[in-house]
Amino acid sequence: MKAFSQLWSLQTLADLPDRLRNLWQELIGSYWFIPTACVIAGILLAPVLVTIDQHFDRETVREITFAFTGDDDAARAIMTAIAGAVLGVAGTTFSITIAVLSMASSQFGPRLLRNFLTDTPNQFVLGAFIGTFSYSLLVLKSIHKYDVAFGVPQLAVTFGIIMAIICALLLVYFVQHMVHAIQASHVIQNASNDAINNIHYWYGDYCDIQHQRDVEQHDVEQFRQWQATPIYPPQSGYLQHIYLESLITLTQEYGGVVHLQSNLGDYVTDNNVIGHFYQRPTDHPNNRQKTATPQLAVLPRTPDGMFWQRFAGCIRIEQRLAHSNDIAYSLGQMTEIAVRALSPGINDPKTAVNCVQSLTSCLSIMMRRQPPSPYHFYIPAEHRDKPPYTATPKQVVAQQRVAILAVVTYTPKISEFINTSLGDSALCRS
Repeated sequence: MKAFSQLWSLQTLADLPDRLRNLWQELIGSYWFIPTACVIAGILLAPVLVTIDQHFDRETVREITFAFTGDDDAARAIMTAIAGAVLGVAGTTFSITIAVLSMASSQFGPRLLRNFLTDTPNQFVLGAFIGTFSYSLLVLKSIHKYDVAFGVPQLAVTFGIIMAIICALLLVYFVQHMVHAIQASHVIQNASNDAINNIHYWYGDYCDIQHQRDVEQHDVEQFRQWQATPIYPPQSGYLQHIYLESLITLTQEYGGVVHLQSNLGDYVTDNNVIGHFYQRPTDHPNNRQKTATPQLAVLPRTPDGMFWQRFAGCIRIEQRLAHSNDIAYSLGQMTEIAVRALSPGINDPKTAVNCVQSLTSCLSIMMRRQPPSPYHFYIPAEHRDKPPYTATPKQVVAQQRVAILAVVTYTPKISEFINTSLGDSALCRS
């Protein structure tokens, strides 16, 4: 229990918002999450409305113009028809979705399938159908004869009729949405927006001058001369995410610097070196930084089994290349569409031109912004609350801030993105 708490206490809580955001993206990216939520909502809503019916005045319900006021046989027939209709329509929408996915895979590429699977309106329409079906079954179960204490749940049946009308409108919307979604211009625009969002995530609006001052410290030039230990990934797969805060905490506890040489989206194996851990010399001045325990200094120590366990929690490796904040992955989607459009089987040069134009727009935005720094520092607690800027972001406050080099990541250059998107390895091969 002590090892488990030590493994997860600091390194997980440090990146908790980032981890929760990645978990939410995975849930939204799955095709089952929103439909399942709609089914649960229908299951919970049915007994709630039936209970309200039990305490609601019948005469007041009859005064509502659109409320259902029929007997139990009519209510049972209506709810049976609604349940059967929406389940059949749900099967139709699922068949249409499979057909669209098959066409998108052959025309745009298999990597574009995720954009269709994560389409929120598509998931919500399917969820509304099966949620209404679940709701209708439970309400149908609660319909009794008039000779019992409680008769027909009129409000619940009325709500079921309203949901059936909404489902009919959603079916029309679904057809219109799918026709619009399979258009090449729409697919390219979504991929372009995804790339622009990733560029804004990594590239800043202006240069962080205080961070540049930290880069000028001595360790940035000298850490490669320290004792190095190779770092191997815990498993083979695609590097999807790096939790920097957890990694920074880990390096400070072991007194060193982690230098990662692999980028997001790279395929790594458990036998290949993806970086090194550089251990600070014993006489280094940063070894005197105090920990949470009074009078205890951080002394460099060689990576042990706990280090490798915690490092495995600082990175996320998947067996398949999935969507993340990787800019190259988003740009590669547009490149794949352009290459397929120029193939003899499709022969659509206009789509390829649109892809090149979108790639040019994304790369131009990247050139106008400040690229991310590969150097990441540990800031002691007493220096974290000092704002590096005044009311005007470009005016730097003259203050001395303690920053300890902790992690060095691989930051691709803009020229690499240009070569990947528009160079010989991309469009020119077609």
